[in-house]
Amino acid sequence: MKNKNVTMFKAFLQYLQYEKVYSPCTIKAYETDLNMFADYMEQQGTPFEPSKTDASQIRGWMMSLMESGKTARTVNRKISALKSFYRFMNKQGILDINPTQKIIVPKIKKPLPTFFKEKELDHWHDFAPSEDAFDDMRDSLIIEMFYQTGLRLSELINLKDSDVDMNRHTLKVLGKRNKERMVPFGNTLEEEIRNYMALRNREVERLVSNLFVLKNGKPLYPKKVYLMVHKVMSCVSTQQKRSPHVLRHTFATVMLNNGVDINTVKEFLGHANLAATQVYTHTTFEQLKNIYQQAHPRAQKRRIYGNQNASD
Repeated sequence: MKNKNVTMFKAFLQYLQYEKVYSPCTIKAYETDLNMFADYMEQQGTPFEPSKTDASQIRGWMMSLMESGKTARTVNRKISALKSFYRFMNKQGILDINPTQKIIVPKIKKPLPTFFKEKELDHWHDFAPSEDAFDDMRDSLIIEMFYQTGLRLSELINLKDSDVDMNRHTLKVLGKRNKERMVPFGNTLEEEIRNYMALRNREVERLVSNLFVLKNGKPLYPKKVYLMVHKVMSCVSTQQKRSPHVLRHTFATVMLNNGVDINTVKEFLGHANLAATQVYTHTTFEQLKNIYQQAHPRAQKRRIYGNQNASD
């Protein structure tokens, strides 16, 4: 790649880091996608020159990605990186063209989110180990916190003791792009947090200020939490996906199904826009059927008088 391109890419990535405050993983993904497009152009015998690239070349890259087996979601992400790069170049006044404006990305089929049934969450305690040991009490609290607050995995493992306000019943959560929000919790969770913290402070010499720690005092890591949730929920659910994120989906679904306004759920989850929350506005068939049977005057079985035919 030419040095000029390297300089432009570096400026763009610094913009994502310091102005957009993207995570290191996201920035690395953008860098990888841009380099992949530059490599594609080299393979086509036309070194990548942002000012000379046209829409047909970008479409050619899209076709090569799809022919290589990349999913529509992956292709969209890579094109999104290229679009962001050109918007940055336009904003900085470096370029006055944007070939990505003419690009139509493939549609992504969005499946409904997987969630646990409420009765499954009511009975998981029956199959979990006793809470005599520190690990068991910690793991029990983690599952309840996912279910009762809808936190992301990264948000949960980064919680500090100082983020828990017992008087106000709130958690101070640092979400995506360093956005802070307050998440309320109830009396039941308060009691579980207090019991866990008391046991932890007696048995563990902490090396960090994190709320959740390993028995050796070090902070929890994502894979351990994922494996724990998967193991426990395997005892009560036949869902193929049994992850912390499914518990987050379950929280959102339960809130909406019990009449909570979608904008309120959006704030709970820390979504940047309403579209991300609207995916949860689904209702199970059984719930729909129950609502129909209770509400519609013709839903109940009609009484038959004499030999009168009950059919309409």
